[in-house]
Amino acid sequence: MNKILRFRIGCTVLLLLLAAGAVAAQGAQDARVDVHWAANDKLSEVRENPFQRGILKPAQWQRTLGDFLRQRAARLLPADQRLEVTITDIKLAGDFEPWRGPQLNDVRFMRDIYPPRIDLHFRLTDASGATLREGSAKLRDLAYLQRTLPDESDPLRYDKRLLGDWLSREFRNRTK
Repeated sequence: MNKILRFRIGCTVLLLLLAAGAVAAQGAQDARVDVHWAANDKLSEVRENPFQRGILKPAQWQRTLGDFLRQRAARLLPADQRLEVTITDIKLAGDFEPWRGPQLNDVRFMRDIYPPRIDLHFRLTDASGATLREGSAKLRDLAYLQRTLPDESDPLRYDKRLLGDWLSREFRNRTK
């Protein structure tokens, strides 16, 4: 084998090892934050949208918002703390207006009267499992359309911002 080929193989192996380490680190980070959802029939977004209109189905937006919550919380929490969050109810920003006709059935209209709403329960524990803080929150952003966002193409941008704002208020720079 010539030197160039060995060098390329070595670089490829190194990149694979680095990628595996990053995935393992992300998995360890995510393990500190558990996100649970109430049953779909208890969630306003699912109950009020029985035909599953829209581009995102419940499993998709639940996974996306759960991943967002895990990643953002893992960055805010000290390494020895765990967070359990249960989303007890949710209504995504915007709503469907079926009276506009079948050609707009899957269009979510963003209006002031359709703000994002999330109800949740959380429990923060230390390394030994002792509860540091526990509570419930009813998150609302009635002015969600008046604030700018960096990623205008994300269909869950308003809902993510609502969760991110809550995490920042609740866990940034707090100790036991």
